[in-house]
Amino acid sequence: MASKSANLDEEILPVDTEYGIPLNEVDNPAFDASKPVNAERSNGSSYDPERAVDETDGDDDQDGDSKLWMWLDSNFGAVKDMYTEHHNIIWNFIFLVLLLAYLGYLIYACLYDFQEAMILVIITGIALGLYMYSVIRDFYGKQIYDVTCKPGGRFVDKYWRYIRWPLYLLILAGVAVALVFLTKDNPVQLISAGGLVAFILFCYVFSKHPRHVKWRPVIWGLALQFILGLFILRTSIGFEIFNFLGDVVQTFLEFTDAGSEFVFGAGFQEHFFAFKVLPVVIYFSACISIFYYLGVMQVVIAKLAWLMQKTMHTSASESLNAAGNIFVGQTEAPLLIRPYLPKMTRSELHAVMTGGFATIAGSVLGAYISFGISASHLLSASVMSAPAALAIAKLFYPETEKSQTRTAAQVKLPKGEERNIIEAASTGASTAIMLALNIGANLIAFLALLALFNGLLGYLGEKVGIDGLSFELICSYVFIPVAFLMGVEWDDCRIVAELIGTKTFINEFVAYERLAVYINNRATDGATISVRSEVIATYALCGFANIGSVGVVLGGLTPMAPTRKRDLSSVVLRALMAGTIACFMTACIAGILYSEEKYVPVTATTVLPGGVQDVANTTLMAAVTDGINATDATNFTDFMTT
Repeated sequence: MASKSANLDEEILPVDTEYGIPLNEVDNPAFDASKPVNAERSNGSSYDPERAVDETDGDDDQDGDSKLWMWLDSNFGAVKDMYTEHHNIIWNFIFLVLLLAYLGYLIYACLYDFQEAMILVIITGIALGLYMYSVIRDFYGKQIYDVTCKPGGRFVDKYWRYIRWPLYLLILAGVAVALVFLTKDNPVQLISAGGLVAFILFCYVFSKHPRHVKWRPVIWGLALQFILGLFILRTSIGFEIFNFLGDVVQTFLEFTDAGSEFVFGAGFQEHFFAFKVLPVVIYFSACISIFYYLGVMQVVIAKLAWLMQKTMHTSASESLNAAGNIFVGQTEAPLLIRPYLPKMTRSELHAVMTGGFATIAGSVLGAYISFGISASHLLSASVMSAPAALAIAKLFYPETEKSQTRTAAQVKLPKGEERNIIEAASTGASTAIMLALNIGANLIAFLALLALFNGLLGYLGEKVGIDGLSFELICSYVFIPVAFLMGVEWDDCRIVAELIGTKTFINEFVAYERLAVYINNRATDGATISVRSEVIATYALCGFANIGSVGVVLGGLTPMAPTRKRDLSSVVLRALMAGTIACFMTACIAGILYSEEKYVPVTATTVLPGGVQDVANTTLMAAVTDGINATDATNFTDFMTT
């Protein structure tokens, strides 16, 4: 019995049932005395010596991996420390290598074909000039300003009240002399000058506060608009630059077809607007988003805003918005000044809205170009309308309050929130989806409503013996005085008046599409208008000033400044009228400066809704007399059509 008790007190070891041999950690390295006997078997498995050896090898592999990661981490830390200490040298070296590679490429391109490489030479020269300017500005800018500009600024500030009116009279005299020389060969251009004066007087008479009008922003706005128009429409180099930019933009936008063809198939051009025009909006929006991410847009907008603020003496916030409207739309540009909208004055809010109504967005610029509208004129109209919008805004609704965003130091441009260029492109494309859908939906709705309205008018007209009564017919009579004041030839006034009415009460998409029909008819001997009337109409239609945009503007600005909802609603109709007049004034400037002797028709490739490519479909005002004469242009047209 004692023996049995002793045996019971002894530790009971697990026994292999197959051989009857006790197991322990010495005999079996995989043995774990803490586990219950036959634990593995209870889980439906049996002991495997090979598996035990594999697990031991796995531990060795994990130790090796840990050592590898430790080695990589320590060496990466050393590399990171070296980069942190010498990152300027590293990036300068990379920049130097890339610069030398580009210079080598440029030299070889010039040796291979200098004429073809001329564009690269010009771009390189501009880039080099901007770089030298930035270096001089950063190192010697303050000294140069103190020596040259500061004394003159102090003198002007001290004696401004004595010299401003003589200066204004001198400017007016200069404008009068310029008008005489510019219109002496074609007195019809003086009609556009008279129209410009008439629109200014109209805005002054119906101004919100006529006694508080400050003429500096008005005069400087018109001066900037006139100078830009003179450079673009009357100088060979200015026209060639904008014509070149127009061609570049047109070529740039044609790459949209690659994505459209992949998504919609080879016959996408058969559904012209849906699959040819709207994808351009998405593509261009993605590009604009990339430019924002790279900081290019912020620099360009800031410089243009600085120019307008210094000359027109407008506040930093409204100048920044006006500059942004050149590139982005009426709801995107206010995002640049979103933090400052709640504390802006009513006059500044009016200026923000007017700028949106008077200009177009870069994202839809490509859509108008795809209709066959001149890219160079659309670009110049976008630039010229920005100072005109500020000028008319300050005339139609003068400032009577103290601005809290007067100086540039009070306003900062926001940076892009995207983490990389891919995300920026994706964000821009995704954002444009709603824009493209809104454009399509509005066109469907408004054209359907227009057809309904015309059907009703036609029915009512037939009852009183008036055949063909329609909205277009009414507009063609109501807006005849406006078209005539802008300088449109009398025979074309009804057609242009109809386009103005279509743009004002429907939208500029429909108006430009109908203008494109008249342009295309020039090659098919259909109903058309003169080249002068076409150019003036292109400038007059270049803006978002239409009834439908009122809802768009209020819907975009109210969420940004909910506390100013009542103020926004109270000034929006005035802003719509001011934006419309700003477009008319830009058209007047074009009518004053346009001369058919400076241009000859040159054809360009345009894809029509039928999907047929015909180089003679669209006439662009794209040649300078001293560069291409009429015979050369005819030969060029014959060659292209062949």
